[in-house]
Amino acid sequence: MSTVAVIDYGMGNLHSIAKALQRVADAPDQVIVTHEGDAIRQASHVVFPGVGAMRDCMARLGELALIDVIREVSRQKPLLGICLGMQALLDHSEENDGIDCLGIIPGTVRHFGKDLTDIAGSALKIPHMGWNQVNPVGEHPLWQGVPPGSWFYFVHSYHVCPSDKADQAATTDYSFPFTSALARDNLFAVQFHPEKSQSAGLRLLANFLAWDGTRNPLST
Repeated sequence: MSTVAVIDYGMGNLHSIAKALQRVADAPDQVIVTHEGDAIRQASHVVFPGVGAMRDCMARLGELALIDVIREVSRQKPLLGICLGMQALLDHSEENDGIDCLGIIPGTVRHFGKDLTDIAGSALKIPHMGWNQVNPVGEHPLWQGVPPGSWFYFVHSYHVCPSDKADQAATTDYSFPFTSALARDNLFAVQFHPEKSQSAGLRLLANFLAWDGTRNPLST
């Protein structure tokens, strides 16, 4: 039996992600929502979700003594970052006049900017909210069964810019191509919300639960 720990630091719709994980988990697997460091360390897989402001995120992680816990498990077991949880993995964010993040994946988090337009010249709103296509970069076990160009649900005003392009696992177009997924060793992170993304999102979560943290293809 595997245990999946969803990190609870008070920022994110944890019920939705836990329910989606339970839906795709094998019967013996256990999904727990917790802020307890020992429970997170003992889990076989860890999900780091989040919505809201980066300053609040880092403050709450510090108050709950979770910063070192996340850095520790990020080196040891499969970890999935979602939305703000993805952005927090990088070095620094422009949000809130600049805030240092966890520094697990080198790079920065930047605002989309102003006066964005689509290919036809029509204005695009910030935040980027709603359905958009995700284009995988290279092969990864979490993309198994998820066709290129699948639609996922986004809500965000900032996007990640990894220092090393090798960490880029997918792109999405919103006035320009931005990084919508990251992959490094046993880490995978997405800007979209798989728990809100219907069949494609559920398939990605199922792939995560089956993943051993390596780049080896999953069995079909």
